Amino acid sequence: MLEIKAKLKIARGAYKVEVKDRLVLPFDERAKSKLRTKLESGTEVALDLPRGEVLRGGDLVTTSSGTVVEVVSRPEKLLHIETKELARVAYHLGNRHVPVQVGDGFLRIAADHVLEDMVKKLGARVSAVEAPFEPEAGAYAAGHRHDEMGHGGKIHEFGEAEHVHDEHCGHDHHHGHPHHHK
Repeated sequence: MLEIKAKLKIARGAYKVEVKDRLVLPFDERAKSKLRTKLESGTEVALDLPRGEVLRGGDLVTTSSGTVVEVVSRPEKLLHIETKELARVAYHLGNRHVPVQVGDGFLRIAADHVLEDMVKKLGARVSAVEAPFEPEAGAYAAGHRHDEMGHGGKIHEFGEAEHVHDEHCGHDHHHGHPHHHK
């Protein structure tokens, strides 16, 4: 089985690179450091990336055989949120550790009926769309610490599935108390 262990650190178009295949994945799979999947050609690959490395649409990766593969963001069901109070809505989503894509005058999140109801109650207009999801990486990029909440200094990597974080921290983030970050 081919392995993908590295993302090319060059800007797309900086060099003439022959792309041989495509890796088409939704965001939750592009945020995993370890994953078994298939390239568009059907070739099986194993992702083995450094923890916290998130693949973005347009990234180039190399396989163990030296093949250059383009990462493609698979369209997924999202909520497109528009409101005059984007900062307020973004605050409430961020307080719930929801990955958020920030655009010019809009926010996008993975489709979720509970969050849809919440943002509607905040006065936002919400529409369902199917599009590639490219949420913000976060201010800490590699991760953020929860030391003062009694999590023993564990690092929660951005893009890590929240239920995985919840299992290793022993709690869930859908609670009513404020969360302070370093």
